[in-house]
Amino acid sequence: MSVVEDGLPPLREVIARYDLGANKRLGQNFLFDLNLTRRIARSAAPLEGFTIVEVGPGPGGLTRALLMEGAARVVAIERDERTLPALAEISAVYANRLSVIADDALAIIWPEVVSGPAKIVANLPYNVATTLLTGWLTQGAWPPWFASLTLMFQKEVAERIVAKPGGKDYGRLSVLCQWRCEVKKLFDVNRSAFTPAPKVTSTIVQFIPKQLFEVSCEVKDLEKVTSAAFGQRRKMLRSSLRGAFDTPEATLAELGINPELRAEQLQVNDFARLAKVLGGS
Repeated sequence: MSVVEDGLPPLREVIARYDLGANKRLGQNFLFDLNLTRRIARSAAPLEGFTIVEVGPGPGGLTRALLMEGAARVVAIERDERTLPALAEISAVYANRLSVIADDALAIIWPEVVSGPAKIVANLPYNVATTLLTGWLTQGAWPPWFASLTLMFQKEVAERIVAKPGGKDYGRLSVLCQWRCEVKKLFDVNRSAFTPAPKVTSTIVQFIPKQLFEVSCEVKDLEKVTSAAFGQRRKMLRSSLRGAFDTPEATLAELGINPELRAEQLQVNDFARLAKVLGGS
């Protein structure tokens, strides 16, 4: 049996030994290339002094990379119990630095499992990636409990996250992400890097939470405004915003926003200004 730098066997051998075929229902796609997983880990640097939260570690390819690159501690959330023996092998090598929680990440109350400086680094399961992201960006106090998010998405989701006004990809997710965080696309990951290979390219995106906002508002009000505006994105704002305001034209006039614009033409801060009025602040 061959070993790699951390003294553990290559991931392909681990998967074969435990018969860990990727579970399509759980949105699993495994990364075998340790050079690639270490690149992902390094992109979240510095890792020293941080607890790193990883969702969906599977057999532990990225987990090992995070530990090799210096994470003080990794908390891995994994609902697939088949992978627990493989993760236990990693835990034995990295004594006291890996904690595995066998649970559904959507059910986790994060402040109860993470304390101190933390970052989230994960190859998110495709089927829950957006739900997890919006949960992290909308729940609890702000600034949040994490210092950064370095996450893998399907490329089309990543393009929506970083999209600027004026294009078809710009929408509710773009506004929420860019209002809450500085977001940056880091690099693409070809589908051939995964087993099984998904039908799409993946992209790593990094989020740095904003400490101060140019325009402050309540996130629930921002969600209501963007839901109304993008829910009828082909209509002018004077019509689409009737789902949020009794007299949208008056509100738009008050803010100096052209009522004949459509949602995709508004800047992020324009939505925040509308949300601020909606909330009465």
